[in-house]
Amino acid sequence: MNSVFKKFDQMKDEFKKYRKEYEDSKRGGARRKVVTTTVKDETSDFLLGQRPLPGRGILPRLQRKNPFAGLAQQKYDDIKSKCLAEGINFEDTEFEAENTSIFFSSAPPRPFEWKRPHELCDNPEFITSGASRFDVRQGELGDCWLLAAVASLTCNPKLFNFVVDPNQSFTKDYCGIFKFSFWHQGEWQEVVVDDRLPTFRNQLVFMHSTEKNEFWSALLEKAYAKLVGSYESLKGGSTSEAMEDFTGGVTEMFDLKTVPPNLLSIMLKANQRGSLMGCSIDAVSGQIEAELSNGLICGHAYSVTDVKMADIKTARAQGQIPMVRVRNPWGNGSEWKGAWSDGSREWSLISESEKQELGLAFEDDGEFWMSFQDFTSNFQKLEICNLGPDSLDEDDLKNKKKWECFKENGGWIKRVNAGGCRNFIETFWTNPQYRMTLTDPDDDDEDELCTALVAVLQKDRRKKRKEGLDLLTIGYVIYKLEDPNCGPLDLKFFKFNASVAKSPTFINMREICGRHKLPPGTYAIVPSTFDPNYEGDFLVRIFTEKANVSGEIDEQTGLDENAVNQLQKPEPTPQEKSQADALKQSFRRIAGEDMEIDAYELQEILNAVFTKEDALEFSFPGFGIDCSRSMVAMHDGDLSGKLGYDEFKELWDDLRRWKEVFKQFDKDKSGNLSSYELRNALNHVGFHISNRTFKSLVMRYSNKTGNIDFGDFIMCTVRLKTMLTSFKGRDPESSGLAPYDIDGFIQTTMYS
Repeated sequence: MNSVFKKFDQMKDEFKKYRKEYEDSKRGGARRKVVTTTVKDETSDFLLGQRPLPGRGILPRLQRKNPFAGLAQQKYDDIKSKCLAEGINFEDTEFEAENTSIFFSSAPPRPFEWKRPHELCDNPEFITSGASRFDVRQGELGDCWLLAAVASLTCNPKLFNFVVDPNQSFTKDYCGIFKFSFWHQGEWQEVVVDDRLPTFRNQLVFMHSTEKNEFWSALLEKAYAKLVGSYESLKGGSTSEAMEDFTGGVTEMFDLKTVPPNLLSIMLKANQRGSLMGCSIDAVSGQIEAELSNGLICGHAYSVTDVKMADIKTARAQGQIPMVRVRNPWGNGSEWKGAWSDGSREWSLISESEKQELGLAFEDDGEFWMSFQDFTSNFQKLEICNLGPDSLDEDDLKNKKKWECFKENGGWIKRVNAGGCRNFIETFWTNPQYRMTLTDPDDDDEDELCTALVAVLQKDRRKKRKEGLDLLTIGYVIYKLEDPNCGPLDLKFFKFNASVAKSPTFINMREICGRHKLPPGTYAIVPSTFDPNYEGDFLVRIFTEKANVSGEIDEQTGLDENAVNQLQKPEPTPQEKSQADALKQSFRRIAGEDMEIDAYELQEILNAVFTKEDALEFSFPGFGIDCSRSMVAMHDGDLSGKLGYDEFKELWDDLRRWKEVFKQFDKDKSGNLSSYELRNALNHVGFHISNRTFKSLVMRYSNKTGNIDFGDFIMCTVRLKTMLTSFKGRDPESSGLAPYDIDGFIQTTMYS
């Protein structure tokens, strides 16, 4: 027992330390990021689904449900060492060489064969004479968005070498395994693949290089297909999605139908910093990748590979013209046909030295130049992936400042916190909420405003396409907080407070991102789906130019005794007075000489009252024996399994209060509370519930339709009060930590 308290004292000291830092950061005194710590042991890791216990062959359910659990456990160095030691080539069991790795919705259109590069050519190479944007050619898969991002990636050697390790080969220590690195939902993830590739008649079917013996691009596409579940899962997407996965950056979308006045400056700076850029034209209804008369393709993703100010000179004038270089990932003659296209007469205005500096080449390689004006007039969307990310608004590129970054994982859970957008005001308030405190205005901002980039990324949706799930329509709204330390915002707040900013739109893309200029202060960010009750996991990221304090808006689980005391006991009605007298007589009659009752006797007494037609305004079949046992346990300090009359009176007062609150929040008099009504009802009787605890309560006490009937509501409140009272007894300093030995823990959880 002494060892339990010794360990507890160590945990409590550590908890106090970090709690103080957190409180300081909320007051703005320390202005440092909040750091949390978790004390783990082997059993807790198992319960959290992080790893199996020794000797356990079956993974925990949480880990089995994680679609990336197996991928994360593959270690390149370990696998390679084993293959070399055994003299075998790697065969990836996490991404089998079979049809289901290619298509999940149907059989392949022709019999594909999986072959290693040695079976396709005599001298395969991973990278031939350096990687280039011209290496990337599209195959039979509709993933031009991915190819556009890959082409942009090759323009930044440092980034490329991080994603695609150039030190891999088909000669030295070859054993059929290759590795790639992707930023995946908030963390960098190493992905290993074997080098078996889909072919037809000895030709690669999907992405491939121009050189027949170069295979880095085909293997990169395979690794990305593995990350999202299959090759088919790569069909259709936004260039920004892949650009972020290659950089860990955050992407801004620009609608070129309304060109921002500083767009040229933004593009020039983005190009100088190595940011990845892509562009596109909206698809024509009913047509797939329709070609326009100017040579551009609708519904097709292009890469922006350069932005320059070109010097021009004529007999009458000279100056500079902004130019944009664009590449079609098809890598063929489908190019722009207007001014400054390959071989056009406008190039006569450019000197030979200037042409060399631009790297000008008139070939059917899918790459072409356009004037900035033509670019913004003909393309409709521009995506810029900010690296790092560094600010695109910084004027001094030699002294770039990193964004301050906050990220947090969250999720929308049906009937718990999937409240939908503000159109559904009755449930909108239940969505996850995040606090953002902006302390100092941007440097040189004349309006004394702070820049904030807010991004909400929905997780796993592409990999779950085979389950019939597609992208959700998502967005977010931002509200100003007068009280920077407030708890979760309720329905009343949203009814009477307007938003100060919001996402550019609600859209069914993997990520929605917006740039906002806001005065210093504290704000609430509310990410949501458009319609309520759509489930999904997400990552919220907040980037600010100056330090900020961000975190989930939550409350600590507990019982507010002051709120309970201030909650006036309802004045007994004549009916309740009559019930009380009857209960007293029943108690004396049933209890006998010792004036104590057990759970079965309590059940009989209470059901005699609560099952009467006029007792509750709705039909109630009565309390079950488990509920009666929990009521006894709430007041049974000596573990006798019985209640005396004084304890029974205290229980009766609680039941009267809880009954009235239930009726108050049961708006339709159905005898049920929705999960949203449950939280309000619990708050009303003094229970403060954290988001994580509330999720478990809904899972435990709601029925299939997500409703909580009167009996389950009473069971929930009884057990909450019992557990919180027990915890408080072991945590007199309200530190949030309490010592339990194994017997005390079992007794409290099993008997309540």
